[in-house]
Amino acid sequence: MIDAHVHLWDGPLGWMTAEMAVLARPYGLDELRPGLAAHGVDAVVLVQTRSSVEETRRFLALADADDLVAGVVGWVDLTAPDVATVLAGIRHQVHDEPDPAWLLRDDVLHGLAAVRDAGLVYDLLVRPRELPAALEVARRIPELRLVIDHAAKPPIAGGELEPWRTLMAPFADLEQVSCKVSGLVTEADWERWQADDLVPYVSHLVEWFGTERLLFGSDWPVCLLVASYDEVVEAYAHAVGDLRRLAGSYWR
Repeated sequence: MIDAHVHLWDGPLGWMTAEMAVLARPYGLDELRPGLAAHGVDAVVLVQTRSSVEETRRFLALADADDLVAGVVGWVDLTAPDVATVLAGIRHQVHDEPDPAWLLRDDVLHGLAAVRDAGLVYDLLVRPRELPAALEVARRIPELRLVIDHAAKPPIAGGELEPWRTLMAPFADLEQVSCKVSGLVTEADWERWQADDLVPYVSHLVEWFGTERLLFGSDWPVCLLVASYDEVVEAYAHAVGDLRRLAGSYWR
């Protein structure tokens, strides 16, 4: 079992607001190890927290030194002319770009083609607003493997399915696109959420992507804003329900 979405940092980051005070301290692998062991998680994928090549290099060094780290989702400037020479495995906070069609800029498409040529995977950190552009990228560059982070952050707190459902459904037909069941608890109501709130959204993900194209990610320690590692694992296990029998090596 792999936790495909874990963060580490050495102190407060610029995107942390006052209501995120619990996150404003260092978080390292040693603090996470007991939770991983308790749920039979064999390895993790470290995901970038800064738009920083230096952070990516640190994560790659940690992956070399610690067998617990199975992979790294790092960052490079996709728009840089020399992007092909610095690629390491990448993600960009697309949902922070003012332009919802940022992914379709010529320089960005050039960078994404370099990701494809390097045989790497691109993590799509998007909200529903950016899904039309993401879909166009997937269709224009069919050889580029894509992973939608946090299921594109559906509006769980409001109990709404649209327009998220309509915008996500077309990805079902694109076999190079996978999706992370991650980051959903923080899209729910922080004070009153329960595992049942996730079920309608996860059910659609299962319908669209099946067991072969879904990944589990705790989004630790961001999840601590609303839930412990144990609570996150149990909530997702509840949401996938009988799928545990179909994907026994994934949900133990």
